[in-house]
Amino acid sequence: MPTNTFTDLCRINVKGGDGGAGCMSFRREAHVPKGGPDGGDGGRGGNVVLECDPQLSSLIDYRFKHHFKAERGTHGQGARRHGRDGNDMVLKVPLGTVVRELDPETMEPAFQIADLTQPGQRVIVAPGGVGGKGNIHFVTSVRRAPAFAEKGEPAIDHWIELEMKIMADAALVGMPSVGKSSLIARLSAARPKIADYPFTTLVPNLGMVRAASGESFVVADVPGLIEGASEGKGLGHEFLRHIERTALILHVVDMTGGFEGRDPVDDYEKINAELAAYASELAERPQIVVANKCDMPDLEDDIERLRAAAERDGHPFFQVSAFTGAGLDELVLETARQVRGLRSEIIVPDNLEDPSLELEHRRKLRDRSITITREEKGVWRVSGGAIERMVVQTDWDNDEAVAYLQHRFARLGLDNKLAAEGCCQGDEVRILGFAFTYEGGDEREDDVEELDEDFARMVEAESIEVVPDDVDDADADETDADATGEE
Repeated sequence: MPTNTFTDLCRINVKGGDGGAGCMSFRREAHVPKGGPDGGDGGRGGNVVLECDPQLSSLIDYRFKHHFKAERGTHGQGARRHGRDGNDMVLKVPLGTVVRELDPETMEPAFQIADLTQPGQRVIVAPGGVGGKGNIHFVTSVRRAPAFAEKGEPAIDHWIELEMKIMADAALVGMPSVGKSSLIARLSAARPKIADYPFTTLVPNLGMVRAASGESFVVADVPGLIEGASEGKGLGHEFLRHIERTALILHVVDMTGGFEGRDPVDDYEKINAELAAYASELAERPQIVVANKCDMPDLEDDIERLRAAAERDGHPFFQVSAFTGAGLDELVLETARQVRGLRSEIIVPDNLEDPSLELEHRRKLRDRSITITREEKGVWRVSGGAIERMVVQTDWDNDEAVAYLQHRFARLGLDNKLAAEGCCQGDEVRILGFAFTYEGGDEREDDVEELDEDFARMVEAESIEVVPDDVDDADADETDADATGEE
C-alpha cells in the first residue's frame, strides 16, 4: 500500500553513568577523640535521555556514531561530603521517532519503549547507576563504627532501535508529467522512476533536501492528480490523503502544457479546486507555485500569466527548470524558510505523556521481584534488580561488608525462599558472577542415600564391624576381652 511516511532506521548502544562509590571515613578533629563515621554518599550516574526536536528531519546524527554513555557520578568524601551526580546525556531525535528495546541475543526488537510524537517529549532510555552509601548509613546500636561503605552501582548498557516515521514537510503536487519526479531527483538523493508518460510515479517518493543555509527538510513526490481526483478519479483519494498530512504544498505547473497542450493557468486552478473539494483546509495550506520547464522558448507570456494568478492567491512564485537547475537554489531556500516557520508554530501541550514513568514503574517491579531457578543439580540462580544491586555494591575485600550483605539477605528472607524452592544444605547459590554456599535447610536426601550405600559397601567388604542393636554393653565388653585375649 502506498504511503508517505519517511522511515529512517538505526541502532545505537546507550549506557547511563556509573554511580559513585560511598566513602568510608571517620571524623578526626582535635579534642574530638570519638568523632564517629562521616563518609559521604557517591553521586548518581547521569541518564541517557531521548528528546523530541521538531527542527530535526532525520536520524543522520546516529548513522556513524553508535555508542553513547552518560557521565558517571563522583565518589563521596569525608566530612559527609556527597559526590556530585553525573550530567545527563540528551540525544535529539525528530518527531515521530519510535524507540524499541533490542533483545541482547537476537538483536531483534523485544518491546516498544516509546513513540515520541510531541515536541519536547522525553524518555530515559538508559538510567544512571545509584551512588553507593557512605558508612554513616550503617551505624546501629551494636555497630557504632562501621568500617565499610557501598560501591557505586554500574549502569547497564544495552542496544535500542530508533525508527523515524515522519510525514513529509513539503509535497510536490501537480498534473501528471509536470516534472515532479525530475525535481525531487535534482533536489535530493532520491532516484524515482522518470519517464515521459503520465502516472510514471505510482507511489510517493521521499527525499531529504538540504539548503545552502544548512537547514534540511523532507519533500514528497506525490503521484499526479487529475480533474475529478477529489471524487476518486485517477489515483484519487489515496494520494490526496498524503497531501493532507504535509505542512507545505509545492504546486508544480508544466509551462509547456504537456502533450495535450494544456493551459498552465487552467491546470493551476483545476488542481487547487480539487484540493479544496477534498478538504477545505487544503485550500488554506501554505503553498509555493513552481513554474517548471521554463528553459523552453516562447513561454514568457504564460509565465507572467501564472505569476499573476499565484500573486492574486497570495502564493510565492518561482520559475525553475529541473533540467538545467535554474532557479532551484532560490526555491530551496524559500521552502526551508517556510518549513522552519511552520515547525516553530507547533504548540507543545502542557500535559505531555512521559514514557519514562511507565519504564520506571516496570523497573521498580523488576527490582522488587526475586526469581530463583535451578540451573543444575545442587546449583541455583537468584536474580532480581534489588538483590543484584546489593551484590555489586558490596566491597568483597571487606569482611564486615560481606557480613552486612548476609544480614541483608536474611532480612529479605532469601534463605526461606531458597528452602521453599528445594535448595538444600551445601548447594551452590549464584547471583550475577558470584557464588555462595547455602548453609540453611536440610541435607539433600540423595546425598544421604549415597552415604548409606557407601556404608553398606564397607560392611560387605568387612572393613568395619557392626554391633547388633540387641547386644547389651556387658556382652559387648566380653566380646572385646575375648578378642584381645584378656581374662
